[in-house]
Amino acid sequence: MLVIKRYAWLFGGFTAIIAGYTLLGSGDITLAPLLLVFGYCLLIPIFLLQSFLQGKGE
Repeated sequence: MLVIKRYAWLFGGFTAIIAGYTLLGSGDITLAPLLLVFGYCLLIPIFLLQSFLQGKGE
């Protein structure tokens, strides 16, 4: 169950990044950068941190 929760952060990060680039391509300059920052600076690092901490404890 913990692995599924950890990969949900990764999936959410990729989803936010893809949505951000899609909106950026359509010309939206308000929501697109927020989604990109949210994906790159929050969701992906949370996944990496959880993966690192999980592997270090084993």
